Amino acid sequence: MPDDFALKDWLALSMTDGVGPTTMRKLLRVFGSPGQTRRAGIAELSACVPARVARNIKNDNNEKDVKAACRWAERENCRILTLADKDYPPLLLEITDAPPLLYAMGDSHVLTNRPLVAVVGSRSASSAGVKNTEIFARALSEAGVGVVSGMAQGVDSAAHRGALQGPAGTVAVLGTGIDIIYPKQNRTIAMKIVQEGGLMVSDFPLGTPPMAGNFPRRNRIISGLARACLVVEATVKSGSLITAELAAEQGREVFAVPGSINSPLHRGCHRLIKQGAKLAENVSDVLEELKLRAPKTPLPPPPKPGELLSFIDFEPTSVDDIAERSGMVAQVLLPELLILEMEGKILPAAGGTYQRV
Repeated sequence: MPDDFALKDWLALSMTDGVGPTTMRKLLRVFGSPGQTRRAGIAELSACVPARVARNIKNDNNEKDVKAACRWAERENCRILTLADKDYPPLLLEITDAPPLLYAMGDSHVLTNRPLVAVVGSRSASSAGVKNTEIFARALSEAGVGVVSGMAQGVDSAAHRGALQGPAGTVAVLGTGIDIIYPKQNRTIAMKIVQEGGLMVSDFPLGTPPMAGNFPRRNRIISGLARACLVVEATVKSGSLITAELAAEQGREVFAVPGSINSPLHRGCHRLIKQGAKLAENVSDVLEELKLRAPKTPLPPPPKPGELLSFIDFEPTSVDDIAERSGMVAQVLLPELLILEMEGKILPAAGGTYQRV
């Protein structure tokens, strides 16, 4: 990665007081990279952001936290994805306030090599709601669809448990720093997610404690990562309705599971259905709407670029043939082909084909 896009610059800029996701993207549009932004003068910065923020960028007093985050990213199964990273989830890039950084623990390929559906609901779910959530999540995972949720008690925890019973696994989006599991009762689930091919992500710096304001910010990532949002149980004041609202604003499909008209835990779902959410009685309702079908075998992790070379002939080879041989989807395959091309190991040929050198 070029020096102007060094991880330490991404971290330092993102940790600057007053530089949130929207401001950071504005700075990147103006200056081109985090490194160039940090090297800009006060006058240049002040033309783009308030003077206070410009001074904060130049004061740069986050060195200790930056070093700690870089050390964390060197641990096994840990990495920090930036907007410039080829593995940054493409759906998340579509939202206006996409997080500049994602702290990720586990298998980050979950974000790019399978469709994802958010499954959310009440923290105080009924026993029936917990059971229904696990059934939906397991069925989605068995159909090759990863399940995204927020690691809270109730529906979220049930969604992660159910998804872990299938091959597609789960993504847990935290409302804390990734080094803090909240609630503490979910430490076992967190360990299973990392050990069994799932992923935990957070856009909060290490050590960030659980605070009320964190969770709406987390919710935009839950919905932003997914092609659709399924609400299983929710009161009319539930935070899951915020996630569903964000999903709709982001252009995602919203589904809701109906229930008893006498249950407060279903009134939020019924309100969503009245507002246009699609009623979901079983997982087929979700899969059919999204035009998804169960794969014949579990989705494998994509090969590394060196391994990918073995699937390309010395004669022109179509992208479809390379995808079929490697088991990679196009959105993951194309960046890898670009890497091989830049390394001089393959050449583009006529008709969108590639051949080994």
